[in-house]
Amino acid sequence: MAQSSTQTCTEVRPQLEEAPSSQVYELRGILPDKNGTNEHPPSSPTDSPGVDGTSPPNTYAEIERWNWPRSNAGRLVFACLSFAIAGMNDAAVGLETYYDLSYTIVSLIFLTPFAGYSVAAFTNARIHQKFGQRGVAIMAPICHIITYIVLALHPPYPVLVVANTISGFGNGLTDACFCAWVGAMDKANTIQGFLHSFYSVGALVSPLIATSMVVKAELPWYNYYYVMIGVSVLEWVGLSITFWQKTGAVYRAEHARENQDGGAGTRVALKSKVTWLCSVFFFAYLGVEVGLGGWIVTFMLRVRKASAYASGISATGFWAGQAVGRAGLGFVTERYGERLCITIYLACCIALQLLFWLVPQFVVSAIAVAFLGFFLGPMFPGAVMMTAKLLPKHIHVSAIGFAMAIGGTGGTVFPFIIGAIAASRGVGVLQPIILALIVVVSIVWLSFPRIKKRD
Repeated sequence: MAQSSTQTCTEVRPQLEEAPSSQVYELRGILPDKNGTNEHPPSSPTDSPGVDGTSPPNTYAEIERWNWPRSNAGRLVFACLSFAIAGMNDAAVGLETYYDLSYTIVSLIFLTPFAGYSVAAFTNARIHQKFGQRGVAIMAPICHIITYIVLALHPPYPVLVVANTISGFGNGLTDACFCAWVGAMDKANTIQGFLHSFYSVGALVSPLIATSMVVKAELPWYNYYYVMIGVSVLEWVGLSITFWQKTGAVYRAEHARENQDGGAGTRVALKSKVTWLCSVFFFAYLGVEVGLGGWIVTFMLRVRKASAYASGISATGFWAGQAVGRAGLGFVTERYGERLCITIYLACCIALQLLFWLVPQFVVSAIAVAFLGFFLGPMFPGAVMMTAKLLPKHIHVSAIGFAMAIGGTGGTVFPFIIGAIAASRGVGVLQPIILALIVVVSIVWLSFPRIKKRD
C-alpha cells in the first residue's frame, strides 16, 4: 500500500477496537507488525462481500498455507490419512472362495461405492453450507467405521455390497472437501500432489497387509477390516479435533457469494463447460488408473509368463511409481504450470504404454508400468488444480465433487469392460484399451480453456 506503516497503523487500529471478529480477520492481513512488515502469508484482493453484504474497500483475504494457520498442519496430516484409507478400501482377499461366487458377482463390491459417491456429489454443497468442514470431518470417518464393522462381521454377501455404498459416500465427501480446501492454499499444486500420493500409498500397502494376514497368518479375510476399523477410528478422532472450528457459520462467512446465489452451487457448477471437461477427464483417467492397477498382475502372469511373485512386484511398482510421481512432480507442476507439465506427462505415458504393449519382455514391461504410474500420478491433482483455477471459488466443492463422482464411474466401468472382453479374447486386450483411454485423456486435457489472470 502507498501509505507508510505509521499512517496505516493510525488508520486501522481504531477500526480493530470496534470491529467484530469476522472483520478483524480481514483487517489483520493489512496490519503491519511493530517492525513495519507483515508477517502473515501472502494476501490477495477478495471478491467476497463484507459483513453488510458489500465489498469493503482495501480488504484483503489471506491465502492459507499448509502450516498457517498453525492448525492447518494437523488438518493436513489427517486429511492425508483419510486419502490413505480410501486407497486401502479395496484390498479384499478371499471373498470369492468364502462366498463361493463368480468373479463378476464378487466384483460388485467394488462397483457399489459409486452409488455413495453420486449421492455425495449432489449433497456436498448443502452439507458444507449447513455443517461446514467440521460436518465432513465427523461424518466421513463414521461412514468408514460403519462400513468396516459390517464387513468385519462377514454377513450375507448382498449386505456387504449395500454396506460398501456407505464408504463411497464418505470418500465422496472427503475428496471434494479436502481437494477444494487445499486448492485454495499457497503452493497448492505441491500440497495437492502430496495429499493424493497418500491414496497411492494406501493402494500400495493394503494388498500387502491383506495378503500377509490371509496367506501368511492364515487368518480369515474379514480380519483385515479390523485393521481398517482401527485406522478409521483414528481418522475420526483426528479430523474431528483438527476441523472442529470449521463450522457451517465459518464456511458461509468464507463463501459469502454462495449465500447470494441461494446455495445453488451444484446447479451453477453443472452449467460450466469446465466442470464437464473435468468430469470426462476423471472418467477416462480413473479408467486408466484402476484398469492398469487391477489387471497388471493377471496380464504379467498370462501374457508375460512371469511368476506370481514377480507379477505382484510389478503391481507394487505401479502404485509406488504413482505415489512418488504425485509427491515429487507436484513441485515441477507448481513451477511450470499444469497445462505444459501434464501435456508432457501424457506424451510420456503414451510412449511408455506403447513400450509396455509392443516389447514382449517382462523386465521391460515391469519398468514401463512403474514409470507409467510415475507420470500418471500427478495428473489427477493437476486436473483438480486446473479446475480450481478456472472456476470461481464458491463452486469448487460442487464442481470437484461432481467431477469425481463421474470419474468414479470410469474407475468401475472400464475394469469390468476389460474383464468382459478378456473372458473371450484374452487379457491382452488390456493394452489397446489403456492406450485408447490415455489418448482420450490427452484430447480432453488439450480442450481445457487457458487460465486468464484475474484482476
